[in-house]
Amino acid sequence: MTGEWRNIETPLTEEIVDSLAAGDHVLMSGTLYTARDQAHRRIAEMTARGEALPFDLAGQVIYYTGPSPAPPGRPIGSAGPTTSSRMDPFTDVMLQLGIRGMIGKGRRVRYVREILSWYRAVYFATYGGAGAYLAMRIREAEVAAFEDLGPEAMYRLRVEEFPLIVASDAHGGDLYEPDMQRP
Repeated sequence: MTGEWRNIETPLTEEIVDSLAAGDHVLMSGTLYTARDQAHRRIAEMTARGEALPFDLAGQVIYYTGPSPAPPGRPIGSAGPTTSSRMDPFTDVMLQLGIRGMIGKGRRVRYVREILSWYRAVYFATYGGAGAYLAMRIREAEVAAFEDLGPEAMYRLRVEEFPLIVASDAHGGDLYEPDMQRP
């Protein structure tokens, strides 16, 4: 764990994921996809029925947010993280589909922390209550899937130096469980 900020880009590779440790500070640039409860549920149902998904999730990062409408001159409104534990029931499916990273706030259940190692993925936390600040790091936003879900639609975001902290790494380390951090 360092106090220095590390720049990484999406899509995430296994090498990037393996190099991250709980507590690391990260500035992420590239593409993120938003998804909250209803989008996760829809993806899980589509997968169970064997239906094609709207886009390939392999290597992607999902940001648990439902952004507010864009004010004039901005690509997006406030875009703060939602509570990650609400997505815990869908995390196994998302990881099976190739997701390498998830962004939200708050701790995850033990099972989610364990399967991050199995799938070589990472959970990042970002600042709750700072949605307006985080939106300033978003350069472009467009609906990527499920437009009928309104604010819970999946958006494709292009971010620049989006501030994150590695909360749960692919080695079993967890920011919320200090005894689970690697030395």
